[in-house]
Amino acid sequence: MSDLTLDDFDYDLPHELIAQTPIEQRDTSRLLVLDSKTGEMQDQHFYDVLDQLNPGDAVVMNNSRVLPARIHGVKLDTGAHVEVLLLNNTEGDTWETLVKPGKKIKVGTVLTFGNGELTATVTEELEHGGRMIEFHYEGIFLEVLEKLGEMPLPPYIKEKLDDPDRYQTVYAKENGSAAAPTAGLHWTKDLLQKVEDKGIKLVYLTLHVGLGTFRPVDEERIEDHVMHSEFYRLDAESAKTLNEVKANGGRIIATGTTSIRTLETIGSKFNGVLQADSGWTDIFIMPGYKWTVVDAFITNFHLPKSTLVMLVAAFTGRDNILNAYQHAIQEKYRFFSFGDAMFVK
Repeated sequence: MSDLTLDDFDYDLPHELIAQTPIEQRDTSRLLVLDSKTGEMQDQHFYDVLDQLNPGDAVVMNNSRVLPARIHGVKLDTGAHVEVLLLNNTEGDTWETLVKPGKKIKVGTVLTFGNGELTATVTEELEHGGRMIEFHYEGIFLEVLEKLGEMPLPPYIKEKLDDPDRYQTVYAKENGSAAAPTAGLHWTKDLLQKVEDKGIKLVYLTLHVGLGTFRPVDEERIEDHVMHSEFYRLDAESAKTLNEVKANGGRIIATGTTSIRTLETIGSKFNGVLQADSGWTDIFIMPGYKWTVVDAFITNFHLPKSTLVMLVAAFTGRDNILNAYQHAIQEKYRFFSFGDAMFVK
């Protein structure tokens, strides 16, 4: 286990470098290429990622789709405003949610949304403002949600998002995330076609991103932090393709920390071999971790003291990643969800 503390993963970020809106053309965002062995860096654009990929490699992407999971309504008895954020669909029409203002929403409270198209009953109180809620509606729940809900943008984004599709990847398919797998936001369909034309496999898996991804680490010793759980799935065909790529000497290149978490969860479980698998992962990848599957990856720039900075540091070494972040700050790269990307090899 490492002796690293929370402060070892801190850095000073000028507030103006937190990207508030997506760049106009997805693949024109900047790309910082970091060689984790030498610490060498190159400043490029995301469309240059093609130069980093070799025929026979595989690029892995998370096809989870973000739900418009924030809904505004009122308490039926008082008309007081409530905000509900959907986290997990536990069974049937019952969801684990975060509710504001939490203190006033007791078990048995009835909430109504839109013009009564959606109503809900609170069935259980959880900690930290969490509530189990059972929804009542006519038709298809996701269609009702698309109409009434809004994208649950991260707390550091203050600007309104004009086009909700910009907080989805171009290959988003499986509904279930409370936040976007943001490293994938840079890919365009054209660029993915060029990747495929170069003889590189495109492979998809699913990990539904939970809001725990934004939860701060409170423990001073990082190994004391309890990691949040997220649901993942890798099908047999994808596993077979990736095993073949490895066997033939190709690299597995993950798009984003969510793809990394899924691949390494399965790899750790089956001694570095991938197979069809699904379940909940609370894997915490920090310096000292033994990598089993991932050879290189694309990722955005992450929050200071976050588990995601620790994950990247587990691959690059702490000094290399903090040096790269200092370089990105000097060069005025854009940070976080709508920001620029890194290619780490």
